[in-house]
Amino acid sequence: MNSIRIGAGLGFYGDAWEPIAASIERGGVQFIASDHLAELTLAILQKDRQRDPGLGYARDVVPLLLRLWPLMQRQGVRFVCNAGGLNPRGAAQAVLAAFAAKGLKARVAVVSGDDVLPRLADPAGGAFEHLFTGAPVAAVRERLVFANAYLGAAPIVRALDGGAQIVITGRVADAALFLGPIAHAHGWRLDGAREGEALDRLAQGLTVGHLLECSGQGSGGNFGAQGHWQSIPDLAHIGYPIAEVWADGSALITKAPGTGGRVNFDTVRQQLLYEVHDPHAYHSPDVVLDMGGIHLEDLGQDRVRLTGARGRASSERLKVVAGFRDGYKAEVTWGFSWPDAWDKSQQAQATIRAQLKERRVPHDELYVEYPGLNSAHGPLAPLPAVDALNQLNEIWTRLVLRTPEKAAAEGFGRLFPWMGLSGPAYTCGFTGLHNVSELLGIWPTLVDRGEVEAGVQVEFMGEAA
Repeated sequence: MNSIRIGAGLGFYGDAWEPIAASIERGGVQFIASDHLAELTLAILQKDRQRDPGLGYARDVVPLLLRLWPLMQRQGVRFVCNAGGLNPRGAAQAVLAAFAAKGLKARVAVVSGDDVLPRLADPAGGAFEHLFTGAPVAAVRERLVFANAYLGAAPIVRALDGGAQIVITGRVADAALFLGPIAHAHGWRLDGAREGEALDRLAQGLTVGHLLECSGQGSGGNFGAQGHWQSIPDLAHIGYPIAEVWADGSALITKAPGTGGRVNFDTVRQQLLYEVHDPHAYHSPDVVLDMGGIHLEDLGQDRVRLTGARGRASSERLKVVAGFRDGYKAEVTWGFSWPDAWDKSQQAQATIRAQLKERRVPHDELYVEYPGLNSAHGPLAPLPAVDALNQLNEIWTRLVLRTPEKAAAEGFGRLFPWMGLSGPAYTCGFTGLHNVSELLGIWPTLVDRGEVEAGVQVEFMGEAA
């Protein structure tokens, strides 16, 4: 096989799947790789799992595959995703149960072993310092509720080599979802790749995955170039990016014909630099990517050629994202109208702060922002002078209480209603008086990869179509 074509699936839990159908029907793809897990998605899945131990996976994978699997079967397309989240086996069981009800079949592989909570929860297991603060995990150990290491592409390759038509993983590095099918198709070695062309091929494959992992953002969606984003055509029918990848790692980024969006030098380079702290050392479990030599050649007609990625051997440690119980929040949004909108908002805030103090409500923070004024850019969006603020037609004020106690969060909304008749004139109304949720903090750290990879398993379920 001289080249293979792989298409982007979802870019996050809840993303649209209709553009994937266009890639399957008109894009000539052999694989779809779908990324359901943003950094904080595991926290959402943990809340699901608290309500029902059988959950903990991205539930959109079931309707997605019910809609798309018949198309994939007809075209011989295989599907890889990390929708398993905290419960990849549960996700596979849910998919196969839904398939059985519709008379569909598929050979499904489940990749597990990324759960490292027992290691972090063990006082003798190590310090597991926070990547940014250096604090030891002991500070939150008793409140940990999940901890998952970012696996690489190797178990995906094993699953595809074993004949899986659908691969469902837990926490796998985003770009590895794409590198796995590419390495499988071209026979690239992942273990033992420590020098020269082998690492550069892996770096090219990783770059392809990075360019495709965010669905429509890689084909003109979310394009932020001032004065140019307006030129992106037909976003209502955007096509997700597709990569054609040759055995030497060189690639062509494109999209299905007849779809909206745009693939050109500018849209591709925006995605290339997305979430990259050091372009000369973009770390992944499979290879460390140096983007310094990457060349993007715009060939026109929604085609960009990718060459020049360079690779170095990956680290002996894997990144972990852990979550811990971190108190509760309650929020209320309150609107004030002209005249004196700003002064009314400030008076209302002073009243709320006085009540919190007088009632001795335990809280870590009362956060305040003004939607439409500074909620998008915070301190980078300086507020106008008070006179100008008081002339605005309306000012919305969002107040968020962060507290260690659930009862304090539940009582926050009760501080407001009486001011409907006894506070400053507001006229725009309250929202969120009963909006209370538990907070999960994120603890990024590192773990020895050998300990994790020794426990990675690939389990096959279902029957091939």
